[in-house]
Amino acid sequence: MVKNKLVKGTIILLIGGFITKIFSMVIRIILTKTVGTSGLGLYMLILPTFNLFITLSSLGLQTAISKLVSEHIKNNKKIILSIIPVVILLNLALIIILYLIAPTLSTVLLQNKETYYPLIAIGLTLPFICISGIIRGYFFGKEKMIPPTVATIIEQIVRLTLTVTIIPALMKNSITIAITGVVIINVASELASILTSFFYLPKNINISLSDIKHDKQYVKDVFSIGLPTTTSRLVGSLGYFLEPIIITFIFNKLGYTSNYITEEYAIVSGYVLPVLLLPSFFTLAISNVILPVVSSSYAKKQYSYTKIKIKQACFISLLVGVPLSIIFFLFPSQILNLMYSTNVGAQYLRISSIFFLIYYLQSPLTSVLQAIDKSKSAMNGTIYGTIIKTLLIILLPTLKLGMWSLLIATIASILVTTIHHYIVVKKCLQKHF
Repeated sequence: MVKNKLVKGTIILLIGGFITKIFSMVIRIILTKTVGTSGLGLYMLILPTFNLFITLSSLGLQTAISKLVSEHIKNNKKIILSIIPVVILLNLALIIILYLIAPTLSTVLLQNKETYYPLIAIGLTLPFICISGIIRGYFFGKEKMIPPTVATIIEQIVRLTLTVTIIPALMKNSITIAITGVVIINVASELASILTSFFYLPKNINISLSDIKHDKQYVKDVFSIGLPTTTSRLVGSLGYFLEPIIITFIFNKLGYTSNYITEEYAIVSGYVLPVLLLPSFFTLAISNVILPVVSSSYAKKQYSYTKIKIKQACFISLLVGVPLSIIFFLFPSQILNLMYSTNVGAQYLRISSIFFLIYYLQSPLTSVLQAIDKSKSAMNGTIYGTIIKTLLIILLPTLKLGMWSLLIATIASILVTTIHHYIVVKKCLQKHF
């Protein structure tokens, strides 16, 4: 029965992930053609900040709730409602912080005044993204994969519709307003996801305002899992946040023009890396399915079964990752032309695809570490990888490698983090045999 649930859940998430990725690709293609390389470069400059604040607002709640619900020990209703007041206060604080630091961030650190309004817009999206993640965590913990899958597809449909209808109109005003619109669209798409999820909640649940209250023990249980996960993601997000700041500063000092920095950064971050990350919809699906399965079996001390499921997750991830890596290596120009109607960055894509294969193991291994109560180890691996990446981004440009510096640093970070995760998982399992 458990095996059937695992297979069924994986298939559902894979189908949903594939559909979502298709929508995501179409949205990116339309967005690229609408705002151009300059607009895409502007969006890529603020994206690290966006990811950082999403990490801060979410607090690893999706993972924590998924794990607690899957263990069938706590009251699911109290798990979710106890955390809501904390989430509301946190997101209000983050919105204020973002508003206060946006002027300095845009003009001093990112050295681009056009990023100011898009940065301000990020704050509006945070509560919706956070609530959406909490609801997904509940369904993943219950091993009900259809609700979050349908909700994500609806979310993408709304995002696509608004991108097609609103962004071209905003471009008539300015690129800055258009990119601000791209950020704000997340409010509508996440709200659509939340409302869709509500249709799948048990019909016998009665919730009143009095139920939404702080419960110290439940909040502690959630944070004991969520905070190490958040810290791990926060380290990665901080590294990503610093990435365009360091690159802009170092490359300017070395004499590169602002146009070169913006355009090449857009090519690597906006074209090449999204292609390389294309299989991530598959590995993310595997990760979401494997976390409650491994968490439950490991808690019951079913170590042989746990080991089998981990091996299956890694094998299935490579089953998709290997063929796609070969395609990226053999046909980089064709892939870029198909997706973005350009072949710029083809050489970046060809060379990077060789080393990126190991990345497709990272997400399942991270979920395994979280499931076996090794979130701190997952955090350590991310710290090591982020330190390596940041140091290389600072040092490599001095060798006149151009934007290859970013790709080499990214690949090195992936190798360090994934190998670390593999070693920790292997040691943990060996203790029980």
